[in-house]
Amino acid sequence: MNALAERIEARTPAHHDRAIDGLRALALLAVPTGHWLLGGFTLSSDGAIHNASPLSAFGALAPASWILQMLGIFFLVGGYASVLSYRRHKGSTADWLKGRVARLGRPVLGVTAVWALLLPFLHYGFDVPGDTLRTASTLVIQPLWFVGVYTVVTALTPLCVRAARRAGVWAAAPLLGSVAVVDFLRYGPYADAMPSWLSVLNILPGWLFAYQLGVSWGEGRVTRRHAWGLLLGGAALFAALLLAFGYPASMVGVPGEARTNSHPPSLLVLALAAAQSGAAILLRERFGKLLRRPALWAPVVVVNLSAMTILCWHQTAMLAAAIPASYGGEVPGLVGAPDSVGWILARLAWMPLFAGLLVLIGRFTRRFESPWTRTGPARRTGAALLAAGFAAFALGLA
Repeated sequence: MNALAERIEARTPAHHDRAIDGLRALALLAVPTGHWLLGGFTLSSDGAIHNASPLSAFGALAPASWILQMLGIFFLVGGYASVLSYRRHKGSTADWLKGRVARLGRPVLGVTAVWALLLPFLHYGFDVPGDTLRTASTLVIQPLWFVGVYTVVTALTPLCVRAARRAGVWAAAPLLGSVAVVDFLRYGPYADAMPSWLSVLNILPGWLFAYQLGVSWGEGRVTRRHAWGLLLGGAALFAALLLAFGYPASMVGVPGEARTNSHPPSLLVLALAAAQSGAAILLRERFGKLLRRPALWAPVVVVNLSAMTILCWHQTAMLAAAIPASYGGEVPGLVGAPDSVGWILARLAWMPLFAGLLVLIGRFTRRFESPWTRTGPARRTGAALLAAGFAAFALGLA
């Protein structure tokens, strides 16, 4: 391990911004950690597993979601990195976008195509119940919405750059205002008269907010004074929305609850993203110095190199443990109602197994992140058709 860390250290350019990679790694690891800790399974009489959450029984766990919901940091760092990449690129903007979209799309196509092949194999070969496969498909596709949204905001990078150069950090303010207006309409005194689709209007500005902050940061338009404003203002808005306006405390959806903060993002998500972004900008230099230690820097590099693999396959790792276990009945912390302290403790004990399975799966699936130079048009078309079929099944369209 020390030898690997030293090799990675030797290959890292002296001018490399370690803090940005470190922040990205933290945000990435928060995704599987959150899903593994706050997601559980119940077992029905026919042996099928169904999604459940300990947040239904333990509302006091909601603050954990404030820490584990780090997508604001991910979009912030994504905007910062995109500016640097966009500034360095040679050729047309379309070529730049094509390259970035391909890096995002290959792993998504890979995981959905593989699962399309797994579904009939598991059902007919191992008699896995259909409801279990529905549950699994929902979990697998659940994190992938992020890739679609991230692709769209990446495509808007040239516009974000122009906005940042004109308005600096304030370029993100209209996005915050837009989400506030939609939230007022869907939760305020006129909520009953509003159409159900209104919340969809928050998807783009809700996630573009932190990305625009990152673009402004990359353009050098965010000072420490601005960062303190984001941290304190975001925290104050977050507290006001919770205490005075009745926003749900959990940053993730809770089964049975009528309102959710993340799908689509509510104003509470933007308040948290602003506070997190301010903190990240203020701590950047200290974080970068900390990552000068080879033993800390090496894991950051490994995580960043496997970013899409972690995002796409972490739910599969948990399912790889839960589905076989379901044949033996309820297993504390793995299959069974997540409604006791014992379940929480048992789930913590299962986390290393999930991580180990993810590493094992990643050894075979990380190839999807590399360019498909040996994959011809016929195979790519086949993979796309399989992916479309899996998506239709997971979304209940088939």
